[in-house]
Amino acid sequence: MKTLRIILRFLFFALYTSWIVARIAVLNLVFGKDIIRSMRIRKTWASQLIPLVGIQLKVYGQIPDYPCLLVSNHRSYLDPILVLKDVNVFPVAKAELANWPVIGKGAKMAGILYVKREQAGSRVGTIKQMQDLVSGGFSILIFPEGTTSGRPDTLPFKKGAFKMAAQSGIKMVPVAICFEDPADFWVGKVSFLSHAAKRFGTPAIKVSVHYGPAFSNENPDLLLENVQSWINKTLEHI
Repeated sequence: MKTLRIILRFLFFALYTSWIVARIAVLNLVFGKDIIRSMRIRKTWASQLIPLVGIQLKVYGQIPDYPCLLVSNHRSYLDPILVLKDVNVFPVAKAELANWPVIGKGAKMAGILYVKREQAGSRVGTIKQMQDLVSGGFSILIFPEGTTSGRPDTLPFKKGAFKMAAQSGIKMVPVAICFEDPADFWVGKVSFLSHAAKRFGTPAIKVSVHYGPAFSNENPDLLLENVQSWINKTLEHI
């Protein structure tokens, strides 16, 4: 039964994702590129994908409907999808994702910012893109820990986005993602496929997403402290 569950969920994930990517590509070819249209299609994809691969998701708090920076802790490769279900947003991801089959291409067409974290120039350029997009009415999703973690709280946050938000007066909305089973944390050197196969075999992946209040502050250190504190306190009381 477990093996059959893994096969069926992998097949659905691969086939449905490929269909969505092809649909966006064809619409872009016929009608021209439209990032809002692509984001709406992506939101439908996430909403339908989540339950059909065994994810039992509960959402709490007020989902932001205004341009902002969503700041989340990082647990799993599923984290961005959990937010994409609710928000039309540009996630910031490692540049390596661009090379993933199907997913990398689809993510680029539906809105994503790739960053080479080891290159200062790439980080600076991404910060500027984030500022421009928020000014243009879009939201951004960041994972300032820079990597996944299995700790009960968060790793130290990278400060770049907080400095930009403080200087520009951009609101930051904290997001706390909590998986019920620590086995769902994607940490260490385990490959995406190995981890996904292991967890897709379970009857259900139980996770909750908590959206916090908007924070703004001219002091980037206080802004970071407020956002990280909210996430840590939420994780502590779940």
